[in-house]
Amino acid sequence: MHEMLNIFVKSIFIDNMVFAFFLGMCSYLAVSKTVKTSLGLGIAVVFVQIITVPVNYLLLEYLLKPGALSWLGASFVDVDLSFLSFMIYIAVIAAMVQLVEMIVEKFSPSLYNSLGIFLPLIAVNCAILGGSLFMEQREYQNIGQVLSWGLGSGVGWALAIVSLAAIREKLKYNQIPAPLKGIGITFIITGLMSIAFMSFLGIKL
Repeated sequence: MHEMLNIFVKSIFIDNMVFAFFLGMCSYLAVSKTVKTSLGLGIAVVFVQIITVPVNYLLLEYLLKPGALSWLGASFVDVDLSFLSFMIYIAVIAAMVQLVEMIVEKFSPSLYNSLGIFLPLIAVNCAILGGSLFMEQREYQNIGQVLSWGLGSGVGWALAIVSLAAIREKLKYNQIPAPLKGIGITFIITGLMSIAFMSFLGIKL
């Protein structure tokens, strides 16, 4: 339990998908104009991450990694399907994003219209794929640790986009030099926020 909590906190503040690895920047920059829209997209990303990362972990452990098919019999011990991992991960992500899109369209048409093309683009959001790839790279030992990582990475991305949206809403009332308006000042703020999150380096519960 202690290790799961440690993974969860680190995935939000230290290994933040946006501020540590700059993944998912396209949606992060484009949708972060209002807090309401950003929160909706952030919740969608959390939902996708908490499902796809554990599912991809189970597929890796029992289907893809070398020797994963040993449960089928001795003749499958040497089978290695790890070369299919990218394709399988993306297929799982695309399926979950389609599910999220259908749910949002059904229960919140206004949010669906606000997110526009960026909702289906979660399927190609590199932060989503990054969650599964980091899960594989770090070799988490059990499904509990994987769930902590999936939830934490999604919450970290949502925290980043909602924080930026709140700042951008306040910027409307400030005098910003014309060359920096829009994406320019957004890049500067993102850099400053990344530096601020570096203060969490070394944290361990």
